[in-house]
Amino acid sequence: MAELFSEAKMLATLNTDRGKQNKQYAKTPRRKFITAATKEYKYASYMESWRKKVEKVGNLNFPQAAKARNLAGSLILDIAINVDGTIRSYKIARSSGHKILDDAALNIVHLAAPFAPLPPDIRKETDVLHITRTWKFLDSDRLTTR
Repeated sequence: MAELFSEAKMLATLNTDRGKQNKQYAKTPRRKFITAATKEYKYASYMESWRKKVEKVGNLNFPQAAKARNLAGSLILDIAINVDGTIRSYKIARSSGHKILDDAALNIVHLAAPFAPLPPDIRKETDVLHITRTWKFLDSDRLTTR
């Protein structure tokens, strides 16, 4: 009888733990990862608007230290955007090899934020949109992303 009670108690604990895991999973944001190769219109359209804004801000705020040293290079940056267009997180996935350029990319992201809120068709399936792009700082004092 004691064994049965012990097993029932253990099963109740497992069910409670499973319930907690399910609740935690339900709170996990739905994420979508897109790149320059993304073709699906709703994402490609949002990313194109995002790209134009970032490049405009980047070209207006091209790092003076990079100009002075005639630095050029590229880096890969992942930016996570909340549904309201605010930045959730960001990380440099591959450095340019120049701290000045890496820091400039992060500064440009902050200057360009917040971005447009995610459109309703994206919000239906996405809570956090990750945009991963290659940022190119050209020696012609220009920034492009691809």
